[in-house]
Amino acid sequence: MGMAASQARFLGLTARKSNVEYEGQQINQQRTTLANQSANYYNDLLGMSVPTPPSVDSYTKTVYTFNDGALTNTVTALIAQQDGSYTLSYLSQYEDDFTPVAASTSIVNVDNGTYRVGSVVLRQLGDPIQRDAEGKYVGNPPDEYLSSLSKDQLDALEQEEQSYVTLLNEKYGTQQDGWMVRYAQNSSTGVWSPYFYKMSDLNGAGVVTDQNNNITSAVSCYTMGSSTKTTEIKGVEDCLIEKDSTGRYISISIPNDAGGFTTYTLTTSTVTDQDAYDDAMNQYEYDKYLYDQSIQEINAQIEIIQAQDKNLELRLKQLDTEQDAISTEMDAVQKVIEKNTESSFKTFG
Repeated sequence: MGMAASQARFLGLTARKSNVEYEGQQINQQRTTLANQSANYYNDLLGMSVPTPPSVDSYTKTVYTFNDGALTNTVTALIAQQDGSYTLSYLSQYEDDFTPVAASTSIVNVDNGTYRVGSVVLRQLGDPIQRDAEGKYVGNPPDEYLSSLSKDQLDALEQEEQSYVTLLNEKYGTQQDGWMVRYAQNSSTGVWSPYFYKMSDLNGAGVVTDQNNNITSAVSCYTMGSSTKTTEIKGVEDCLIEKDSTGRYISISIPNDAGGFTTYTLTTSTVTDQDAYDDAMNQYEYDKYLYDQSIQEINAQIEIIQAQDKNLELRLKQLDTEQDAISTEMDAVQKVIEKNTESSFKTFG
């Protein structure tokens, strides 16, 4: 190889080596960027709080109750005072066996302003019952229940129906058009029970009837039954508490009108707010889903970064190998140049 060719080859190798070094620098910079991105993702993982399932204990509390005849009383607050007494608040519950309750809806037939359920005609609740001279029912059409009652029983029923109207209006709101009623007999017990309908449900704008004049829209029905009534008593002062050796309350003494105390045995039970616990569990499941989804997304990004870094690492190794080869060839060309230079000096020396 001549002097000029050797020098040209050496310059080409030098430029190629510079390009390889520059590309290697670029790759190292890219790997540094990827490493920073990966570190940020790992920091995100470390900063995430793992959802924890709710504990039933957090939604379970100790409840104290005491009975006063038919009343069941549940303690809602016991506040200790400096003189050793307690201020008591509690809920008093009892079963009201004579109160309006919802019954099954009915299919009502409408015929020229007359309403029927089956063969029984509805009549205006609280209106006087049609009587004959002896005070017996003589309504038209006949009513099996009313026809079976004596004068005294009809008198009592008329008074009872007035109480029905009052109770229904108190619970469901005063009805401008009043209430309708029918009586049905229980086939098992033989007992007759009243069933009530709001007049507004029978002739309101939303009533839908079929070709047979049956009301096809749901008609709400009510009857007399039992329900739990609750009264809240707050701030009963100067109550006394007795505890057992474990500190659990076992009795409470409440001031009475006679100037003394009435003592009640306290019953202890644990009650779990199941609805609140279920809500908390649903929230946990939702949070866990979001957490798992975030973990999967971050891991997927880290895997992409790792794959990119692996490719860059392989390329860097290729560049290292290429640079070693270039350096070896440059050394060889350098020796050729040195020999050519040496020969030139000998020729002119």
